[in-house]
Amino acid sequence: MQTQTILERFLRYVQIDTQSDPESKTIPSTAKQKDLGKLLADELLGLGLSDAHLDTYGYVYATIPANTDKQVPVICFCSHMDTSPDSSGKDVKPIVHRNYDGTDLVLPDDATVVIRLAEHPDLAEQIGNDIVTASGTTLLGADNKAGIAAIMDAAQYLMQHPEIEHGTIKILFTPDEEIGRGVDKVDLEKLGADFAYTIDGEKLGTIEDETFSADGVLITIHGVSAHPGFAKGKMESAIKAASDIIAALPKDRLSPETTEGKEGFVHPVAVSGTIEKATVKLIIRDFVDENLQAHGAELKAIVDRIMQAYPNCSAEFVVTEQYRNMKKVLDTHPAVVAYAMEAIRRVGIEPIRNSIRGGTDGSRLSFMGLPCPNIFAGEHAFHSRYEWVSVQDMEKAAATIVQLCQVWAERS
Repeated sequence: MQTQTILERFLRYVQIDTQSDPESKTIPSTAKQKDLGKLLADELLGLGLSDAHLDTYGYVYATIPANTDKQVPVICFCSHMDTSPDSSGKDVKPIVHRNYDGTDLVLPDDATVVIRLAEHPDLAEQIGNDIVTASGTTLLGADNKAGIAAIMDAAQYLMQHPEIEHGTIKILFTPDEEIGRGVDKVDLEKLGADFAYTIDGEKLGTIEDETFSADGVLITIHGVSAHPGFAKGKMESAIKAASDIIAALPKDRLSPETTEGKEGFVHPVAVSGTIEKATVKLIIRDFVDENLQAHGAELKAIVDRIMQAYPNCSAEFVVTEQYRNMKKVLDTHPAVVAYAMEAIRRVGIEPIRNSIRGGTDGSRLSFMGLPCPNIFAGEHAFHSRYEWVSVQDMEKAAATIVQLCQVWAERS
């Protein structure tokens, strides 16, 4: 078995373009995600995980067999292979900043991209550590290749140390998480896990057992077209109606720009159209389902009010459930989070229990019958050219995975 460091793995993974595409109808949304999937499956086979494979939908499955006679629940560790569509993931050039000294990091391929300590306060805890960034023109891909590297490193360690007692461990790498399709085609029966953990968190020591609940809204406006030279009293522009709806959204509350903590929001993410037809796509987020419904009702009231000024137009308002707060499920399985917190303590870190202003594959997995909180991977400033990760934090994430396997075996 060839031993590789977590940094060597990570640097290799981020140079593979795996950006997902929300407009694509294929599964996975981009074929290039399978490039990384094939590499990971081959590496897992090389580690001795004999069932490792990439399926037709772009999912990687593998098993570390149990080495104990105890009846230990089957635990899965999961990370996603795709990177965000928000910033280019092509031709990533990772840079390792050794022995970080607290100064601002100017990225060489675009000197306007500066990772400033004042804007990234978590860097203050990284003095003396090794920081990895991209070169300034792309994102890095630590979201979520830091998690993948941590899982692979932990798998390597467990296979090289059979004296560490553990139950059956499952590994799952998913495509298309960044576009909300990460578990659309996961085969839970084949996976065969009882509980799972996504390795996709930020700050060192974080364990996240709560996410937003999420809905999507599609507003379709049908307008009335006429020649602009003869349009008086006839034309009712769907574009203008859509613009008025967006302009009427609250600005000092219920928007991502003005909310934090447990506050929810209503957020337009795309608008397109012509005089005759325009669409507005929005997302609604809150930690409380009842609040989510209230935000949707407020949005519907805004649409109805605006459309009164366009009496010959019509508007369709369609709400689609996206995911729900996984805390509802995890609260019924307290050991899942408690064991993770114990594992974090065993690697010398005080765990930070936190909520995610977003969602993970674990949100949907939890409601599909696989309770799944989120553990830190060390990734920061994701979805942007300012993304960075600490090598030492990734190493601690891998060590946490190993300790967590031991905790489950000990407590069973």
